[in-house]
Amino acid sequence: MRDNNVDKVSILQKYIPAPAAPLIVKWIDHYQAELKISRSRSTKLGDYRHPFDGKGHRISVNYNLNQYSFLITLVHEFAHLLTYNRHKNKVKPHGAEWKTAFQEMMKPFFEMKIFPGDVESALAAYMQNPAASSCSDMNLLRVLKNYDKKKEDLLTVEKLPFNALFALPNGRKFQKLDLIRKRYRCLELSTKRMYLFNPLAEVVKLGE
Repeated sequence: MRDNNVDKVSILQKYIPAPAAPLIVKWIDHYQAELKISRSRSTKLGDYRHPFDGKGHRISVNYNLNQYSFLITLVHEFAHLLTYNRHKNKVKPHGAEWKTAFQEMMKPFFEMKIFPGDVESALAAYMQNPAASSCSDMNLLRVLKNYDKKKEDLLTVEKLPFNALFALPNGRKFQKLDLIRKRYRCLELSTKRMYLFNPLAEVVKLGE
C-alpha cells in the first residue's frame, strides 16, 4: 500500500469506516509503514513488526474482520509502532507505554464519532485499561460480533443448550457440558478429552 499510484484511501475504505481512512493513510505515510491485508489467521487478528534488516515498520490485519474490528485492530498495531518509536524494545509489548499510545491513537476516532453507539460504549470501557487483545474483553467482542457477516449454519457455543453436540469447522465433534468460570467445558467425542471453549466460539450444531 505504499505505491503512490494506488489510491490508498479508496482501498482502506473497503475495510474500515470511510471517514477513518484519511487519517490512517496519513499515519502510513508519516511513519513510512507497510500495511498488509492478510489472510485469516486463527491465532491473531493483526501483527506488528519493527524495522529490521533493511525493512521498515510492517503491520498486517486479517482481511475478514468487520469494519469496526478491523479499525480497532489496526489502531492497536499502530500503537505498537508508536511505542517502538518512543521506547524501542525497552518496554513490555502491552505495558503501560503501549496502553498510553493506544489510547492516544484511538482518541481521534472517538472525536470523529466513527463507531455506532453500542460499539463506542463497549470500546470506551475497554480503553480504560486495554489488554493485549480486544478478544479478551467479552463485552466488546460480543458487541463487535453483531457487525460480522451472518453465517446461517454457525452458532456460538454459549447459545447451544447444555449437552448439545457440535462440530468445529475442521470436523472435530464435541458435547457441551458445563460452565467453568467464563468458559464452557466440552467433551471431545473421539478422544474423551475435555476442552474449555470461549463462549463466542462459532460452531455447527449437530443432531442429537
